[in-house]
Amino acid sequence: VMKFADSGFSSYYFHSRKRILDGFGCACVFLQGVIFGKAIKAVPLPSPPAKYSAMVRRPFPLSHGTTTLGFVFQGGVIAAADTRASITPIHSHLVVTSSGSGADCMLWERILAREIRLYQLRHRRRLSICGTAKLLSFMLHPFKGTEVCVALTLCGWDKGVTASTNSGPKLIYVCSDGARLQGDVFSVGSGSPYAYGVLDRELRWCLSKEEAISLAREAVFRATHRDAYSGNNVDLFHITAQGWIGYMYYYRTGALFLCCL
Repeated sequence: VMKFADSGFSSYYFHSRKRILDGFGCACVFLQGVIFGKAIKAVPLPSPPAKYSAMVRRPFPLSHGTTTLGFVFQGGVIAAADTRASITPIHSHLVVTSSGSGADCMLWERILAREIRLYQLRHRRRLSICGTAKLLSFMLHPFKGTEVCVALTLCGWDKGVTASTNSGPKLIYVCSDGARLQGDVFSVGSGSPYAYGVLDRELRWCLSKEEAISLAREAVFRATHRDAYSGNNVDLFHITAQGWIGYMYYYRTGALFLCCL
């Protein structure tokens, strides 16, 4: 943890029973550690400290606007977004749709990818989608009430490597106040009300792959048509037990670009 002061900064090395964030900022809850070899008492650390979080105001408001969606059907999980948002593959069986502040979303996606990779190296197995969502929620919760703006939807497939892990498609929404919701359909962003209108009418469990892709594409397109902050092309991922397949669809010409894992 780095503590900044007027005269410079001092490095503090903490040991925590529950490590929430490693190397990218402040940790959370009650930490007990060592300052240059000397023991200190457990002290609650605000995240971030009030006097630092309140003293700087942005000179301009951040613009928030996009359309992202994800849903589960009998053939796997579909994740789609307009190209003003982003869909980021984290590993072969997990992609993340992001909505909110672009810089915040990119930072937390990188942190999440790093933590998953470290877990895999330590334990010789991949962290489950539910475990990934729980880890992300724990990392984001200390920033509740700050100007961090992140809304991530985890779209993936669990292989069920342990007895406690249920294999199959998973769709979990995590936002910057630490909230974590699991469901069968989510749409996030300024265009989400329009996307929900299409999804609520057409979404069924028994959709074929082609019908599911067409539905997701149509929902994002209708949202971009009605929402001033959404637009451009449609990025789409289909996640199955074999991994993800990515598509980019340009609606006006019907051009389709395929990206396989």
